[in-house]
Amino acid sequence: MRAGAELPPLTVPVTRTLIVAGAIASRDYQDVHHDPELARRKGSPDIFMNILTTNGLVGRYLTDHFGPTAVLRTLSIRLGAPNHPGDTLVLTGRVEAVDGDTATVRVVGTNSLGAHVTGTATVTLGAAP
Repeated sequence: MRAGAELPPLTVPVTRTLIVAGAIASRDYQDVHHDPELARRKGSPDIFMNILTTNGLVGRYLTDHFGPTAVLRTLSIRLGAPNHPGDTLVLTGRVEAVDGDTATVRVVGTNSLGAHVTGTATVTLGAAP
């Protein structure tokens, strides 16, 4: 692991099932995450992913890359363009700094509308199992 290293992208199809299941799993019952008609009445073209699902996908991206012994120490994200059904989320990352066994990683997730999520994480690499 070195500063400047690029993580390989992760492509996530944004399905209606993923959006609804993520909202249910995180106990976010806001209608904009499961009811297309009510989402349209509130100005959205369709339902959209909640921040907790996005947070989980970013965490998955990092731990999948760094391995099962990695520990996600901090994660700070900001949402931008919404994730609607039928779109694709592409997560990319870059190691910004390394201090011993801990890396600071910049993560960006884009879809057809632009940047869906941007953020920074610190990940500590664990010992090999």
